[in-house]
Amino acid sequence: MKSDAVKKGMATAPQRSLFNALGLTEEELQKPLVGIVSSYNEIVPGHMNIDKIVEAVKMGVAMAGGTPVVFPAIAVCDGIAMGHTGMKYSLVTRDLIADSTECMAMAHAFDALVMVPNCDKNVPGLLMAAARVNVPTVFVSGGPMLAGRVQGHKTSLSSMFEAVGAHAAGKLSEEGVQEYVNKACPTCGSCSGMYTANSMNCLTEVLGMGLPGNGTIPAVYSERLKLAKHAGMKVMEMFEKNIRPRDIMTKDAILNALTVDMALGCSTNSMLHLPAIAHEVGFDFDISFANEISEKTPNLCHLAPAGATYMEDLNEAGGVYAVINELDKLDLLHKDCITVTGKTVGENIKGCVNRNPEVIRPVDNPYSKTGGLAVLKGNLAPDGSVVKRSAVVDEMMVHEGPARVFDCEEDAIAAIRGGKIVAGDVVVIRYEGPKGGPGMREMLNPTSAIAGMGLGSSVALITDGRFSGASRGASIGHVSPEAAVGGPIALVEEGDIISIDIPGLTLNVKVSDEELAKRKEKWQPKEKEVTGYLARYAKMVTSGNKGAILEK
Repeated sequence: MKSDAVKKGMATAPQRSLFNALGLTEEELQKPLVGIVSSYNEIVPGHMNIDKIVEAVKMGVAMAGGTPVVFPAIAVCDGIAMGHTGMKYSLVTRDLIADSTECMAMAHAFDALVMVPNCDKNVPGLLMAAARVNVPTVFVSGGPMLAGRVQGHKTSLSSMFEAVGAHAAGKLSEEGVQEYVNKACPTCGSCSGMYTANSMNCLTEVLGMGLPGNGTIPAVYSERLKLAKHAGMKVMEMFEKNIRPRDIMTKDAILNALTVDMALGCSTNSMLHLPAIAHEVGFDFDISFANEISEKTPNLCHLAPAGATYMEDLNEAGGVYAVINELDKLDLLHKDCITVTGKTVGENIKGCVNRNPEVIRPVDNPYSKTGGLAVLKGNLAPDGSVVKRSAVVDEMMVHEGPARVFDCEEDAIAAIRGGKIVAGDVVVIRYEGPKGGPGMREMLNPTSAIAGMGLGSSVALITDGRFSGASRGASIGHVSPEAAVGGPIALVEEGDIISIDIPGLTLNVKVSDEELAKRKEKWQPKEKEVTGYLARYAKMVTSGNKGAILEK
C-alpha cells in the first residue's frame, strides 16, 4: 500500500503518533487510507448538500474495508460571481483545485481517492488532479437542482437572468422578477439545465470516472446517497484491481466524452476543460476535433437553455447511458474503454433503454444531424472560437452586421440595457480572455440581457472571454488569439462588418489583410493593474483554444 510509507516500520513512528492524535485505531491503520475530497461549503447551492454525500461515501468505503479520511476543496458559485470582479476568480480556481488536491493527496500518501465535486470548476479541477496523482479514484457529484416552476412552466437560472433583461426592456414588472427570484432555483444542487456543472458531471460518466447516474440523479433524491455509498464501495474494488485514472481517462475515453458532448448539447466550457484534462494524461487535444466529431454525431438533447427539458427529465429518460446507447446505433464510440464500474463502456450500456424519445431523440430523429458545438475559424479567430450551435436559432446561423465594440463586459451590459444595441448588431467584448481579464469571465449577463430584450434572434455576441452554459443565442466565445496578446479581435473597430457562418465554420471581419496589418502596427497592449493570484495566473495562462492551461 502507498500509505505504508507513513504507517509501517520504526521510521514511521512519528507519523503514527499523529494518526493517534487523530483518533485512528490500529485496526484502521491496517486498512488502505482513502482520501475523500469534499467540495462542501455554505455559499454554493450545488455544494450545500455535499456533507451528506461525503458521509455516505465514508460509509461505503468503511463497509468495503477502507479507512476514509476527508479533506476539502474550494468552490466558486459562478452565478453569484457573475457580472462583477468575482467572475475573474472562477476559471482560475480550476488550477487551484487541481494543485491543492495533488498536494494533499501526495503529502499524505493516500492509497485511493473519492472525489466529491459538483459545480463548474471543481469537476475538471478534480479530474485533472486524479490524472496527476493516479491512485484508484471514483467520482460522485452532489447532483443537479430540480427545475423551478413559474406560472406553470419549468424554469432555471437562465430564466432568472433573462427575466432581468425582460424587466430592462419593460416587458416584465418588478413583481414578476421577484417571482422568478423566489421560484427559479428551488432546491440545492447544480443549476438545473445543461450548464457547465451538469455538462462536466455527465461527461465524468462518459470518461468512465463516475458511476451511472453521477450526472443526472437530482441532488435531493435519496438515490444519490445510495450512489455515494456505492462510490465508496467501488473505489475499494478499484484499489484491489489496481485500476487507476490514467487507465480509464485514455485518448479514446476523451474522444468518447467529446462525442457524447455533441449529442447532449453541453456547455461551451467543455471545450476549455476537456483539453485541460487531456493535457494531464499526455494527449494533445486540438479543439478542431470538435468539428470532425460533430460532422458525424447527431444532437439528441435540447436541455435548458436550448430547450424546455431539464436534468430531472434526462434522468427519468434513462440518463447518460441511454444517450450513449443511442449513439452506439451509429457505432460512434470506443466501447472497449474500461470504467470505474470495473466493466467496459460496451458492457455498461447493455439494456440502457431510452424511456422518453422527446427528451433523448432517437438517432433517426435528431434535433440536428450535427453536434451541439462548433469551432469557427477565420481572420477574426485564426486559432479558433467556440459556439454552442444547438442553442442558436436558425435565423442567426449565418449573420452579418456592424461591430459594436467594448473593451470590458460592464460597458457592453450598460449599452445593451440602455437600448443602444439594435437588431443586426454584433456585440464585440474583448480584453476578457484568460490573460486579458484576467480569468476569462463568463458573459451570461450580456447574453441574457440580449435574450430578455427580445434581440436573441437578431444580435450576435463574440468575445475572447467565455459563456456560461446558461447562455443561448449566437454567442461565440474563446476567440483566439485573445485581444491581450494582440489577436485580431483587438483590431476590430466600431462599424466593421463581421461575418458569422456557423454551418460554414467561419468567423471573419470584412477588413483587408493590409488594413489589419496597419492597425496591428499601431496597437498597444492594455495594461491592467492586477495583484495576487490573478497576476500570477495572467503570466502563466495560455489561450482559450489550448484550454487555458497553465504553462510549465
